Amino acid sequence: MRISAKGRYALASVIHMAQRHHSGESITLISISERLGISKIYLEQVFSLLKRGELVTSVKGALGGYLLSASPEQINVLDVLTAVETGLFDKTEDTVAQKAPEIEYAMREAVFDVLDSAVAATLSQISLEDLVLMSEKHKGDDAAMYYI
Repeated sequence: MRISAKGRYALASVIHMAQRHHSGESITLISISERLGISKIYLEQVFSLLKRGELVTSVKGALGGYLLSASPEQINVLDVLTAVETGLFDKTEDTVAQKAPEIEYAMREAVFDVLDSAVAATLSQISLEDLVLMSEKHKGDDAAMYYI
C-alpha cells in the first residue's frame, strides 16, 4: 500500500497537534511547518482537507490556528487518511470481468475486498494517542549521549 505525501504529511501534522492537545492552544501552520519541515503552502492544502473531513477546526484571530476537533483517543489513522487520501479505498478496477467473470468475482471476494477490510480494520485501531505515546517512547532514540 502506498500512502501519498499528502497523507503522510497530514498524519505527521495531526500527531504533532495531538502531542500538544492537552494545552488547549491552537497551533499555526507556520509552527507545524517549522517543526516538521513541511512547506506551509502544502500544509494549507492538507489542512483544507482535514477541515473538510471535520478532523480539525480553525481558530481565527491573533491567537488563531488549528485545533483537533476531538481528543487524540477519538481520532484514528483511518479517519486522517480517508480525509486526505481520496482514492484510498477506491474499488479495484475490473481485470477480466468480460471474458472470465468467475475469476473476477473470486479475485474481488477473496483478495481485494479482504485486503480493503483488513487495512481499514488495522488503521481504525490505531489512535492518534497511540502514535503520540509511541513517538514519546522513541523521542530519545536519536539523541546524542555524552559521557564525562
